[in-house]
Amino acid sequence: MDVRISETTQSPTASPSPPDCTQNSDACAVIRSILARTTDKWSILIVKSLGRGPHRFSELRRAIDGISQRMLTLTLRNLERDGLVLRTVTPTTPPRVDYELTTLGESLWTLTEAFGQWALSNRPEIEAARARFDARLDANT
Repeated sequence: MDVRISETTQSPTASPSPPDCTQNSDACAVIRSILARTTDKWSILIVKSLGRGPHRFSELRRAIDGISQRMLTLTLRNLERDGLVLRTVTPTTPPRVDYELTTLGESLWTLTEAFGQWALSNRPEIEAARARFDARLDANT
């Protein structure tokens, strides 16, 4: 957590906001890298599916419309590498492989759920803004 001195009180205040990317290019690169990995199309859908509990590979593939076996494999590996997904192999014939969110992954799931709720709550306003924008474009062409 970033601690700053308030200009008016000169006392330390906790700031949960990320560092300004113009002042700290390393922090900006880290933020960009993590956002690129965790907010891509397939990662979000996998995290959303695993938020309901552990799934086997085939269950995830059926639950996520349009994802190829290769893309599911690559995305799960990346999420596992980042500490968001835990892969558990049970030595049976054939081997059973389960995927579940780690504590870190659950914290990302909470954010994606909040973002989804925000999108649904603000959908009418966003659609109205899009219609106004499109009407302006149509009027200028």
